[in-house]
Amino acid sequence: MFVILGAAGKVGTSTASALRAEGLPVRAVLRDPAKAGPLQAIGCDVAFADLRDTAALGAALAEAEAVQIILPPPLKAEDARAEMRALTESMAEALARARPKRVLAISDYGAHVPEDIGMPTVFRLFEERLRRLDMPKIFLRSAEHMEGWARSIPAAIATGALPSLHHPVERTFAAVSTGDVGRMAADVLRRPVAETSEQIVHIEGPRRYSASDVAVALSQLLGRTITAQAVPRGVWQEALERALSASTARLLVDLYDAHNKGDLIDVEPGGEVRYGTTGLVEALRPFVPA
Repeated sequence: MFVILGAAGKVGTSTASALRAEGLPVRAVLRDPAKAGPLQAIGCDVAFADLRDTAALGAALAEAEAVQIILPPPLKAEDARAEMRALTESMAEALARARPKRVLAISDYGAHVPEDIGMPTVFRLFEERLRRLDMPKIFLRSAEHMEGWARSIPAAIATGALPSLHHPVERTFAAVSTGDVGRMAADVLRRPVAETSEQIVHIEGPRRYSASDVAVALSQLLGRTITAQAVPRGVWQEALERALSASTARLLVDLYDAHNKGDLIDVEPGGEVRYGTTGLVEALRPFVPA
């Protein structure tokens, strides 16, 4: 049995779908019963548990051959770091009780960097906690999600300018579609159990992109010219707090500061890299009005 935590999310749904397409048994673990329908429709067993409920998680993980976990950034937490630490501890304790044959953790580019760079540092601590578990572990470090640009599409449509925290807008960075992350996770989960206790795999898209490339993709989809525009550094925190808590916004400010230094948010030197096949246009198409 393959158990997927956060199975209703984009990555989790993609993993579950890929495993079910191969006829493999999948238990989808959800918090919200209203999201169970699509997963049940593809043949998943469904269990319900909040990530903070260690006992319920342990029950959901029972008899699992492999488990995929994901650490969701809290959008409105007063203390995002503390919230993510608590979720990490709950998942780690549940895994220790259930003792699956292996665990795959969705992690983040930059999780190897020793200094504090915001969100990737939370994932470094996530990995460090999971390393204490006595079971084979796979860390699938994901590049920036292409779909994250969907939040900026309404502004681009309204103004013709795509706001970017990537400076300069011509600088390229690794990005990947969430569908490719999930499919790659399913592929890695199907591997024979490795003799080594830990594997690190990086996943990014078919090539690297810039904010200007995102604007070009939106121009193609919208049939009008969209231009990437760098958001002044001094207003990042205020702008992000329109949708996020101050604590979560700060993690992202630190992340983009690190991005803009040039090479911190990248593959760990010597690390294994896999490449998805989905390009920007395909990834963003569902978010553009017909």
